[in-house]
Amino acid sequence: MARGSFFAILKRPSILWPSAIATSFGIAFIIKDSLQGEVYKNPISQEGKVFIVTGANTGIGKETARDLAKRKGTVYMACRSLSKCEEARKEIILSSRNKNVYCRELDLTSFSSIKNFVKRFKAEQSRLDVLINNAGVMRCPKLVTNEGFEMQIGTNHLGHFLLTHLLLDYLKASSPSRIVTVSSIAHTRGEINTGDFNSENSYDPKKVYEMSKLCNVLFTRELAKRLEGTNVTANALHPGIVDTELMRHMGIVNSFFGKIIVWPFLWMFSKNPYHGAQTTLYCALDPSLEKVSGEYFADCKKAEVADQAKDDKMALWLWKLSEKWCRIA
Repeated sequence: MARGSFFAILKRPSILWPSAIATSFGIAFIIKDSLQGEVYKNPISQEGKVFIVTGANTGIGKETARDLAKRKGTVYMACRSLSKCEEARKEIILSSRNKNVYCRELDLTSFSSIKNFVKRFKAEQSRLDVLINNAGVMRCPKLVTNEGFEMQIGTNHLGHFLLTHLLLDYLKASSPSRIVTVSSIAHTRGEINTGDFNSENSYDPKKVYEMSKLCNVLFTRELAKRLEGTNVTANALHPGIVDTELMRHMGIVNSFFGKIIVWPFLWMFSKNPYHGAQTTLYCALDPSLEKVSGEYFADCKKAEVADQAKDDKMALWLWKLSEKWCRIA
């Protein structure tokens, strides 16, 4: 009887295909759920502590800000778009029941905007416990910042380099404190193009993105050395492959073929923003990392970096160039 019913279904496409599609979706959701990675479960309160999260209006940054707010921290959402930031802030306040969440304009492509943000923050707060350098762009068309730097290097590295420098006095005064920089596994494919660092002669958006993520790790490595003895730590991390707006410039995702074939596949193997934020939270909050600095993390544990990310001479070259371009005396 059961066998006959099975073959009867095979002969009825109106039942077979919807069943097959439903089963496929079910399997896809099971696979996706199994690949979300670790969740930071320590319920430690952050009441009385002050945080800055760049790019906090969407994606990983928004989920990071939400979690910190739920822990009763004072959270500054540093964003380029104040309208989007305000929308996210209202949502976070409602879900966290914490009114100490603030939107402040920060355009990492503009040195004057970065300086204005820091000036206002210091006028409003007397301490900073954790700076989370989260914002970034990925594989965008050839664009330049207000100061004329290539957009990915300008946003992902130089903007955060200047922001961190301007906030170091507050971080040192509030120690033990932390600097957390969101990098990517893409750094393992990155190479520092010392001959054309600003992509003035040629531009490959993929290679420049990978270089910018390598810059994040090298910056963290050199920064940690310079902060030895201050009780301020600096660590970098890979959040995982996360389904966010960051991928919006990838051509294969936006093509017809990509939307039909590639994107569903990427979706199945990518994290959602909540899970993408977990390693950031681990690096920012976990008590076991209070004295850990200059490291790289993934899935809430220490991970290995590429050989080129261990190059101290290159880290120093990058630091000196960044100081020059950011006009730091």
